[in-house]
Amino acid sequence: MSNEYSALSEHELASVIESAQRALKEKMDVKRKEVIQQIKELASSINLSVDIRESGDVGGRVSSRKGTKVAAKYQNPYNHAQTWSGRGMKPKWLTSLLESGRSMNEFEIG
Repeated sequence: MSNEYSALSEHELASVIESAQRALKEKMDVKRKEVIQQIKELASSINLSVDIRESGDVGGRVSSRKGTKVAAKYQNPYNHAQTWSGRGMKPKWLTSLLESGRSMNEFEIG
């Protein structure tokens, strides 16, 4: 550790860290705004307009349910850790059991 910081108390070090984090965030915000402005200017130079949204903005076609878990509807009778919600592609364990002549309703949970 540098002599400059080793002489500081825990409270002083925490204050230095907090100030540095605040300064870094401000610099990153300024840089981000500059990049957004450059993008808008470049788009405008070829007669395009852009709508840049923040990652936390709500709007457009983004689903508010994105990333929510769906309860499992089917379970592998030989390995209870293997489940499927019924959405998306069928898992390999289910496909192979169905190909062997078994029925979907055999694997329903509850």
